[in-house]
Amino acid sequence: MAAKPINLIDAHFQKSNLFMHLPVFDAIYYQGHPDGKSQLYKAVREEQSCTLIALSIIRQEEEIIWEAAEDILERCVWEASTRLQGVFTFDLLTFDFHNAHKNFNYSEFGSLIVNNSLKTPPGEQRLIKYSSAYGLLQKLVVERWGKITFKTSVEVYKDKPSLLYLSVKRLLKLASFSRDPVVVLLNDLSGVPLFDPADKTQQEGFAKIIESQTQDSIEFLPEVYIQDKNGVRELLSGSVIKNFV
Repeated sequence: MAAKPINLIDAHFQKSNLFMHLPVFDAIYYQGHPDGKSQLYKAVREEQSCTLIALSIIRQEEEIIWEAAEDILERCVWEASTRLQGVFTFDLLTFDFHNAHKNFNYSEFGSLIVNNSLKTPPGEQRLIKYSSAYGLLQKLVVERWGKITFKTSVEVYKDKPSLLYLSVKRLLKLASFSRDPVVVLLNDLSGVPLFDPADKTQQEGFAKIIESQTQDSIEFLPEVYIQDKNGVRELLSGSVIKNFV
């Protein structure tokens, strides 16, 4: 049963670490994973519908940092499942795991999931927001026992940094079906960012993608954002949206 989509703006999703530095949207609706860990959203900006595809990545060398956070979250969600009734999915949309130690109480997070499960009828979903974590809890069926299928959205980047442009190319290909304006976000969670203005191969790859999009786009040029600890940049316009260094 397809759940009624939730406007994530109502829960301040625009303020999450994933969307905070993007243009302001009037509505954001999550539509699932079109490929791997990528996320598909339908958004509205100035009465114009647009397709937004986001992918959060982390360097393979830093995979252990994410795995540690993911393991704790997974155990927390499993513990919550032992205290509820019904079959659920919990799709973690974003989580600032680098700073989670500052104000994140995993026990409280689990209790929040349990409390919301009691208010969620079959076929409906609720947005769970706790600290920097945003996730969608959906109840599938009623059962006397509890089960939660936990999904995360961080992909371990295993290629050479010089090939980072291929990730953007992949996201643009996923959005090629859209007749609406397209927004692509590559969200790099690495402590050492993969985007490198001094990497000639990488930058030439991005330049070719930009040239291709400029030539092939008939009506709307896509917006392509790369976000990391150094800042946020939009590739087609060459704009630096935010500089953290």
